[in-house]
Amino acid sequence: MSAIVFPSDFLFGASTAAYQIEGAVNEDGRGPSIWDTFSHTPGKTWRGDTGDIACDHYHRYEEDLDLAARGNMSVYRFSTAWPRIMPEGKGVVNLRGLDFYDRLVDACLARGLDPWVCLYHWDLPQALQDEGGWTNRDIVGWYTDYAAIVAKRLKDRVRHFFAFNEPSMFVWLGYLSGRHAPGLTDPVGVYAASHHVNLATGDAIRRLRDVAPNARLGTILALNHYEPASDSPQDAAAAERALDHAHGMFLDPLYHGRYPASLAGRFEEHVRDGDLERCRARIDILGVNHYSRVRVVPPGDKRGMTVMGVTGLAPSGILTDMGWEEYPFGILAVLRRLRELYGNPEMVITENGAAYSDEVKPGQKLADLVRIDFLRGYLGRCAQAVAEGINLKGYLVWSLLDNYEWAYGYAKRFGLVHVDFETQVRTPKASYDWYAALARDKRIG
Repeated sequence: MSAIVFPSDFLFGASTAAYQIEGAVNEDGRGPSIWDTFSHTPGKTWRGDTGDIACDHYHRYEEDLDLAARGNMSVYRFSTAWPRIMPEGKGVVNLRGLDFYDRLVDACLARGLDPWVCLYHWDLPQALQDEGGWTNRDIVGWYTDYAAIVAKRLKDRVRHFFAFNEPSMFVWLGYLSGRHAPGLTDPVGVYAASHHVNLATGDAIRRLRDVAPNARLGTILALNHYEPASDSPQDAAAAERALDHAHGMFLDPLYHGRYPASLAGRFEEHVRDGDLERCRARIDILGVNHYSRVRVVPPGDKRGMTVMGVTGLAPSGILTDMGWEEYPFGILAVLRRLRELYGNPEMVITENGAAYSDEVKPGQKLADLVRIDFLRGYLGRCAQAVAEGINLKGYLVWSLLDNYEWAYGYAKRFGLVHVDFETQVRTPKASYDWYAALARDKRIG
């Protein structure tokens, strides 16, 4: 097997998210988020798990950043918690919240880590949800104000800001299926929420250009691979609709100032004059989160099951603990499509990884070889993308730490570092050492 080699300036790092690792939900003026409310509602999460403590990163961030630095990572991507900075979502700013992210950024820089800030990773202040959350058009202004406050505070040290993480996930799972916070099942509101996120993306990017003119700006989308389940025209047409639904709903407004034709009617009642031009924005970098593929069949087809509005066959082959298929070619297919339809934008894989049942035995290194095989497969396709001229500049693994995996609680482990959630002891896995060697050498042997 020949070596897989990356350019010398290719970035390697890790991604995390505030509610999944920080804990300290009632400390230093933080207000409640929709995930505090949702996770404390009986029956909503595995075993009733909450993010109250999570990885206790709020108090242990220096230890965690030491792990990232020792792992030869050059980028640490984290999210700022809106309710920690603005407990009511608008109005009063909690300076102690901003102070924490000051300390976090400074600690990154002291270790040679480039801090990449994602401004929204699903933890909406509960006070704003009480006013309708993302279905309330006023949230566009509330979010833009919040984003500007964070950027103004950190712009002298932070060179990368991202508007959102995976809007398709938090909108569809939160407002239609009810599987995530805020737990709603609203087939009309989900399109209002999606449109307001698109408006907020455009408005925030323009505001951040004014506030932080030297920063590189972007947003992060969930872009799994969708393909027809067979060669039939029906499956092919269904796959195209699925791509409109899962990709185009957020990419087309951002890059082209329009919604896919197959979805335009769904948004008609929510779009006002001038909205689509506001959704369009010039970004410097697109974050791509990718995990698996879906083999698509038409809606109602008895062969499939419908998830987030897309009907697909049950996953097969090698599956992770999430029940997602390991399919490395999918990441290359997505990157090729972005090159063809959206002008080959500058991109970074901002999430890719796998959950497995990892158990640490005293005195033994956790040999998560299956995770190493997963990463090798996907990273090999990333290297192929670069060789093909696709404008891919880096890869951030999900995730540095085992963490709170939303409605799955602590049942699913994605980390390169094992976390004992009772003792908070961190134990690097074999995948951590493997990834550290990759980040150092820019090659897979």
